[in-house]
Formats: sequence, structure tokens, C-alpha cells
Amino acid sequence: MTARHIQYFIASVFFILGGWAVLAPQSVIDVVFLPELRGGKLLPFAIACFGAQAMISGLFAAFARFTSTTFLVYGIALLPFFVFNWWFTFVEPVFTMFGLLDAVGNAIMLWLCYLGWKKTRA
Repeated sequence: MTARHIQYFIASVFFILGGWAVLAPQSVIDVVFLPELRGGKLLPFAIACFGAQAMISGLFAAFARFTSTTFLVYGIALLPFFVFNWWFTFVEPVFTMFGLLDAVGNAIMLWLCYLGWKKTRA
């Protein structure tokens, strides 16, 4: 697997989860948010915006040229998102357990960043 393939796999996480949020924001809300937090007219808009941002991130991940430093910094930048997922699932609950799909996506991308970092250092 080449570094470019690894980038495409990173991008695919963004495209899958972000695409879901763009195309079916109410579905994301119904699955990911606690029932008492699913109301409001702006929430579907906010989720769709979040998904659109993820899609843009996927485009950058797919088409930029990643170096070992890029993979390293990208992996480090993912770490606060694990705190976010933990906090809003267990400390100040906003998400259902399905909200941890984001953490799974982040873990996949972190592992891919490690692989890309190793591959580009060789």
C-alpha cells in the first residue's frame, strides 16, 4: 500500500461520515444524539454544515501531497477529538453510544496516519 492509498483511505472516512451528515442529517440526529437533544430547526442545518466541512477535509486528504510530517501532524491533530467524543458521550452526555462512530473513524484515521508516517519515512 502506498502513501497515496493511505491518503485515500483517510479521505474515505471523511467522505462516508461527512456524506451521511450532508445527505441525511436527520438520520444522523436520530441515531447519534440523545432523544432530548434532537429538537430544533437549526440542528439539521448544523449537522449538514458539519458534514460539508468533513467532505472538504476529505478532498484535502485525498488530493494533497502528504509527507511524513503531514501524517504525523495530522495524527497528533486527531487526538483532541478523542477527548471530545469521550466528554460528550460520558461526561456531559449529548451523544448516544452510536455517536462513538466518530471515535471509530478517528481511530481508523489515526492508525492510517501511523502507517503513512512509517511508509513515508522509509
